[in-house]
Amino acid sequence: MPKRKAIVEAALESGYERQALGIMNTEQALKLEDSDGLVFSHPDKEAGVTDHFVDQDELRRLVRRSTSPLPPLQSQARTTRSS
Repeated sequence: MPKRKAIVEAALESGYERQALGIMNTEQALKLEDSDGLVFSHPDKEAGVTDHFVDQDELRRLVRRSTSPLPPLQSQARTTRSS
């Protein structure tokens, strides 16, 4: 099963202001042209909610480092009835 790409928020920062640009996966984010002030939400946080942003170089390092697959989905314990 292929690994899912993390979702990040792209934004432009200038001074004390951050202007949201959009939501995308990390592969798309890393394909954007590098620009002063271009930042992305941390891929381990919830995009669009978190205030933890990193620049494109840091995002690239985080994506490379995250080589472990996503944890498997937990199945609900099934209860059995005895008759």
